[in-house]
Amino acid sequence: MDNPALPFLELRDAVVRRAARDILSVESLVLPEGESVALLGPNGSGKSTLISLITREAFPLHRDEPPVLFRGRERATLEEVRACLGIVSSTMQDQITVHLPAVDVVVGGLFGALGVPRRFNVTERQRQRAYDVMEELGIADLAPRDIMTLSTGQARRVLIARSLVHDPDVLVFDEPCTGLDPEGMYYVRRTMRALAQGGRAIILVTHYPEDIIPEINRLVLIKGGRVFGDGSKGELLTGERMSALFDVPLEVAESGGYYALVSRY
Repeated sequence: MDNPALPFLELRDAVVRRAARDILSVESLVLPEGESVALLGPNGSGKSTLISLITREAFPLHRDEPPVLFRGRERATLEEVRACLGIVSSTMQDQITVHLPAVDVVVGGLFGALGVPRRFNVTERQRQRAYDVMEELGIADLAPRDIMTLSTGQARRVLIARSLVHDPDVLVFDEPCTGLDPEGMYYVRRTMRALAQGGRAIILVTHYPEDIIPEINRLVLIKGGRVFGDGSKGELLTGERMSALFDVPLEVAESGGYYALVSRY
């Protein structure tokens, strides 16, 4: 970690444009070092584009004043960003199309790949690190199993282990419960809670308030490519705000630190 007094990420007049159209425009957004936050909004609202700014897969329009500062720096390298981020995405699962042991998927996180690239030789220490992370997450029994034979929920937890294997400072969960049944959702959310309680900063991207674990208090609402709200869950997770965010009549129910949307027909 660099200077903890500097924000992990700062956006100022950051605009992403594609096909002559602004798909994201953020006037101001600061993510402090070590803080967990949830980005909530409907599909197509710009959440994934905002994450792409963080991971340097998307770039904003040029400004005289740099629109994106990563730990106070304008020109952080891709390698530096990747070293401090661990990313879990439901879309990663669709990219796994070969038969290999689950532990190899976890080891692949050390090389930024879904599996071990042929040009790399895995050391015993690296493989042991993968086993240790799987043990910490309670999925050591999955290590030798073919990743293609696992349930969707099991494979998602393997991807979480992959995101942790290089010991990142921040974990990005991009729609982590998409495609999961209730059992899979339970284990993914429980794992997020354990990681947050252990001191990991989490950036959660979702369109379901049900994914927002109690340990995440700050909520950033995204709608139409803009920040629609930024504050605590108590302030923003209201029927009025959620109805405006999703453009349908909604109510919000809270139980045990979790929030859920209820449609009003």
